[in-house]
Amino acid sequence: MNAQLFSLKSTEPSGTVALPEGVFDTAWKPALVKQVLVAQQANARRPWAHAKTRAEVRGGGRKPWQQKGTGRARHGSTRSPIWVGGGAAHGPHKDRDYSQKVNRKMRQAAIRSILSKKLADSELKFLEDFAVAQPKTKDLFASLATFLKMGPRSKKVDVLIVRNPEDQTVTRIARNLVKTKVVSPVSLNVYDLLNYKTILVDQNALETIKERYTTA
Repeated sequence: MNAQLFSLKSTEPSGTVALPEGVFDTAWKPALVKQVLVAQQANARRPWAHAKTRAEVRGGGRKPWQQKGTGRARHGSTRSPIWVGGGAAHGPHKDRDYSQKVNRKMRQAAIRSILSKKLADSELKFLEDFAVAQPKTKDLFASLATFLKMGPRSKKVDVLIVRNPEDQTVTRIARNLVKTKVVSPVSLNVYDLLNYKTILVDQNALETIKERYTTA
């Protein structure tokens, strides 16, 4: 399976590149992709809401009045949930676990499905490299704006760059671009692949993608 290979300096193909078998020719599986996406977002979720229980609320150590003889209901602490200022009986707690388990094969299958879908929709392109005249953000932005045919006033690139695993230069110079993210091929995930309109893959990352995501 071959795909067109582009140069960052031109919108016209400069050649072709061989794609690994079993990665970019996978059927679209929306149910699987959604399941893996929901699990990824759930696993990144950290509980922040926390209501103090009667054991955590300050005060209430002394019994408010004696057990018998007052004619009033018996109480052991003023920090009981039925008292004003008392602890919460069934409030949210910060130790709640939102994580969901997803098997490695399911996650890899979802990634292959998205890559294949993006390629079929012409939203995934392969580049020779991301070399620019000078390793500066403005030069990379100008090259991406030309390659993606962005409007003259547009500042949002909206692209996910899958870099050469041996070269981190593009990571540094793309850091301040709006709606642009650079990832290593070993760090591909469902959320990033869906969150960006265009995916640009360095041809030198294909070998790593093949080793990591090809079905056994």
